[in-house]
Amino acid sequence: MASRPAPFLQPTPGQRQALIVAAACGAGAAAIALLILHSPPVAAGFAAAMLLLIGGALVWSRFASSTAETTPDTDWSIARTLAAASDDALAVTDRAGRLVCANERYRARFGGYPTPPGLPLDGSGAADLASAGRTAWRDGAAELDRVLSRGAPLGVRIERAGEAEDMLVWRFHEAQGSDLATNVQAIVAGPTGDRLAAAGIMAALVAPDGKLLAANRALRERSMGHEESVVVGRDFARFLTADAQGQVRFEREGAKGNPLRILQIPFLEGDDAPILVALLDEEESGQPAIGASAAAHVKSLISLLPVGLALVDRDGRFVQMNDPFVRAAQVDPAHPPLYPGDLVVREDKAAVADAIRKFANGATHSTDMAIRLKNHPDEPVALTIAGARGLGDAAVLLSLKDNGEETRLKREVAQATKMQAVGQLAGGVAHDFNNILTAIIGHCDLMSMRHSPGDSDYDDIQQIKANSNRAASLTRQLLAFSRQQTLRPQVLQLPDVISEVSQLLKRLMGETVKLEVRHGRNLGPVRADPGQLEQVVVNLAVNARDAMLAKDPHGGGTLTITSRAITAAEVRKLGNDILPVADYSLLEIADTGVGIPPDIQAKIFEPFFTTKEVGKGTGLGLSTVYGIVKQSGGYIFADSRPGQGATFTIYFPVHTATAPQTARAAPKDKPADLWGSGTILLVEDEDMVRAVAERALVRQGYTVLTAEHGEAALELLAGGAQPDLLISDVVMPTMDGPTMVRHARERHPDLPILFMSGYAEEQLRKSIDLDHVAFLPKPFSVQQLAEAARDVLAATRND
Repeated sequence: MASRPAPFLQPTPGQRQALIVAAACGAGAAAIALLILHSPPVAAGFAAAMLLLIGGALVWSRFASSTAETTPDTDWSIARTLAAASDDALAVTDRAGRLVCANERYRARFGGYPTPPGLPLDGSGAADLASAGRTAWRDGAAELDRVLSRGAPLGVRIERAGEAEDMLVWRFHEAQGSDLATNVQAIVAGPTGDRLAAAGIMAALVAPDGKLLAANRALRERSMGHEESVVVGRDFARFLTADAQGQVRFEREGAKGNPLRILQIPFLEGDDAPILVALLDEEESGQPAIGASAAAHVKSLISLLPVGLALVDRDGRFVQMNDPFVRAAQVDPAHPPLYPGDLVVREDKAAVADAIRKFANGATHSTDMAIRLKNHPDEPVALTIAGARGLGDAAVLLSLKDNGEETRLKREVAQATKMQAVGQLAGGVAHDFNNILTAIIGHCDLMSMRHSPGDSDYDDIQQIKANSNRAASLTRQLLAFSRQQTLRPQVLQLPDVISEVSQLLKRLMGETVKLEVRHGRNLGPVRADPGQLEQVVVNLAVNARDAMLAKDPHGGGTLTITSRAITAAEVRKLGNDILPVADYSLLEIADTGVGIPPDIQAKIFEPFFTTKEVGKGTGLGLSTVYGIVKQSGGYIFADSRPGQGATFTIYFPVHTATAPQTARAAPKDKPADLWGSGTILLVEDEDMVRAVAERALVRQGYTVLTAEHGEAALELLAGGAQPDLLISDVVMPTMDGPTMVRHARERHPDLPILFMSGYAEEQLRKSIDLDHVAFLPKPFSVQQLAEAARDVLAATRND
């Protein structure tokens, strides 16, 4: 453990006393000089002051001496011993950024004792390291998965330490799984390569351009004449020559040298990947001149390689499987398979057996084939098959990549893509369905005006309207899932929302389910629609209640609702690829029910997917929750084990705006009289919606002009006077509503606009760059249409 000298030298007690005596002599000489040059009183005063100063110095000297004797220097011996035992490169810096100490591996790694973060790193490594250091001072710890130092990949962990937390410990280690070729290179050039050389096996790692990256001593001696020869960077092909019969020999040995058999071991994919090559001496008969010990060493090499490899004999039975192959193939160690076909589904067994038989009988080169493992039949994996010669019983080499992480990421991307596609479909269906419901509800309102309560048809009309409103609530759930519903976001606190809905939850849970609510401290505010947020809590709570009653109809269970703050440092430690690093307010809803089976967890947020009995659920509860959370900028995750309940965790980003939130004004009482006057231009491409809206407005006293699309509306405006109000659909063929309004305002700049649409107002306002427009969501009733028209006209006349 190297340590820098202390920045200040401390005098010994004897040195302190000598300094004080010298100071006393100097003070006496100065007093005599003053006595000669000035008056005696001045000299006397100066001498008295110096005596007081010297007396204080003596007291300090005695105190400092006793302190130095009782307070030992910092003992770094324990830290030095621990650091020397570590396989990592360690360094410690203080608050001022000075290097306090570092171990020998640090010096070897960086060629001395440079001070972090000013290390010899490639690219932006130094800047990334400086940023991580600042994060560690702030959060207590920080990590970097990968930086490069002279091409070598390193992982970094930085921690704040010390009793006063005034030190940073910098730990540099080999990046896990970062450079497989570097690991293999070390195996070939290290002791394992020497063991292979002792068995007569020449091993080399060859770059894609044919240059040697590493070679064991047997290959160096045969190719260059001496085992200490430098071959790294030389062209591998130049060491070899081939005769007319195709036999390969070392060029320096000529035709008298032993023929060589070359075995290529695939351990990395891609055209730019290096190749591991083993060379074996052959007799003229073509059989390798190596014994069982050499084959054993090759098997040892395979077991050391960090890529999934297995050896199969000529009868198709497994001879060896290394650990990465066992993990990739998900082999049960207690019941290992006899044949490669035992790992795959029934449909792939014949193809795998035929390929292995072909290579066992002497086929050259290698082949890749997609197979489906028996444990995961829905996820094809790549199996590489190559012939192997001179390895004893082994005749075929299998390579299987462990792509579990890659498969997980693909599954998440596919799920997100599917949810987006289903959301777009659901939004389109809801929009079209809203047009139909608008016509049905409007005609029911018009019929109700001609029938009074007690009439034989009145109850039927009200029943039709009630069912239409129920259908409208389903379309709102579809729009919520597709993130196209109309939200009224506010800045709020999660505990306040949970408090508002807790009484309702207690009634919904019943007497057998216990409700527990826990709130953390220092929760940040979030921006969301409080009504929709309450809907999220209610939907999750109702699902939890049903799951608990399904597990125990009489005993019930416990529903736990938790809210707490999550810092960016905590998010970084989670290592979630989906969740961005930021500050969040967390809402967690957990139950003790039956749990969610693993095979359906990926489907729970899909619309119309339900595990309840027919007629007992729409399948829109969780899809609505998903849509509301995503539209509010949040993230939702489900975690469950069968029989152990389910936990839904929602992350809402903390709202950072500092502007004060003004209280919402109380809605003004609207006059009951909906009668109006003036001319309204109604633009709607759906005939049924246009017909019912026209009748409703005419009944309220308006003069109504109608157009089936934007171009027809512009023709009416061009040929007549300006109407008092323009009511238009948003999405129409030929010309949409916003485009038509822009053209209309070129002629009539102050024309009032009322848009009606089945899509979300918030979404539409983002795409419509028009001022002074009102919005009416579909489906609407006759009264809602009349009120919207009256309000827009009243606001225009007041202006």
